[in-house]
Amino acid sequence: MGSDSEAEKAQQKEKERKKLLAVSPIAKPLAGKKICKRTLKLVRRAAEHKCLKRGVKEVVKSIRRGQKGLCVIAGNISPIDVITHVPILCEEAEIPYIYLPSKEDLANAGATKRPTCCVLVLTKPSKGELGPEEQDKLKAEYNQVVADVSELASSVF
Repeated sequence: MGSDSEAEKAQQKEKERKKLLAVSPIAKPLAGKKICKRTLKLVRRAAEHKCLKRGVKEVVKSIRRGQKGLCVIAGNISPIDVITHVPILCEEAEIPYIYLPSKEDLANAGATKRPTCCVLVLTKPSKGELGPEEQDKLKAEYNQVVADVSELASSVF
C-alpha cells in the first residue's frame, strides 16, 4: 500500500513539473502553490455567484468599460501573443493580475470545459444581486488574494 501512495506522489510531482515547463517566460508574476490554490478557490466561488468574465474578448471588453476586479491569466498559452496585451491593459486600469501555470486548471475552476486563457474576477455579479453574507465572504476572499498578488508583484518588479 505504501508504494502506491509514493508512486502517486511521484506522478503528481512529475505532472506539476511538466506544467511549470510549459509556462511562458513572460508569465510574471507567476503564482506559487499556495497563492495558486487560493486564486483557483476564488475563481471557483466567483463562477458559482456569476461574478466572472471568461476569455480574452470578455476580459478586455470589461477592462475597457471600467469594471474592476482581479485578472487571472494562464501562463501556458501558445501562441503567447494572444494575451500579451492583457497585462498592459490591467496596469493602465490599475487592476491586479497574476499568472497561473495551467489554463486547464483555470478552466476547471471557472466551471468551463474548454481551457481558458484568462478570467476577470469581479466583486459584484454583472446581473442580479448577491445576499449580503455571500457578498461579504466573496469580498473577504477577494481582498486576501489581491493582497497576496500585490505582495508578489511588488517583490517581482
